[in-house]
Amino acid sequence: MGVDAKNIATFLLGAAAGLAAHKYMTMTPEEKEKLAASLKDKAHQFKDEAENAADKAKDYFTELKSKGSEALKTHFPDADKIMQNLFGKKNGGGDAAAGKTN
Repeated sequence: MGVDAKNIATFLLGAAAGLAAHKYMTMTPEEKEKLAASLKDKAHQFKDEAENAADKAKDYFTELKSKGSEALKTHFPDADKIMQNLFGKKNGGGDAAAGKTN
């Protein structure tokens, strides 16, 4: 049985976790409190950055949608009608309204 990269990575990850556990167990209560506060601050920063990124993405896609539809209308004046025919709701008879028969 050979040793592959996955086994080496698992061993290194386990060693790092053991070292971190030993370091934590030898810390003073004050150091543990500082570490907890630091981790909480980093988690809040990460959360804030993620929320900002989500807001920016939402704004970006809203802008892209409006600019894209305007460009489409400018270059293809009948695009709105074509899109309604393709994706619009069908009235009444289901497939019959689309011109299909069984």
